[in-house]
Amino acid sequence: MNTILERISIDDELCNGKPIIRGLRITVQTVLEFLLAGTNQEEILHQYPVLDKEDLAACKQFAIRLVERRYTF
Repeated sequence: MNTILERISIDDELCNGKPIIRGLRITVQTVLEFLLAGTNQEEILHQYPVLDKEDLAACKQFAIRLVERRYTF
């Protein structure tokens, strides 16, 4: 959980309040969409050189934490 807290933040003033990586204007959603589309980590890091592997891992952990909760529709 510490990795997530160190790397993922939410700021109403940036990216419409979506979770972002290290205060950058790169959303967790963007990274997850690339990963789900089959883009490998090396390509993502090439496209976003300000990111590192720990940022990508934090995005995955963030998503896991979200779905661990119990939801009622």
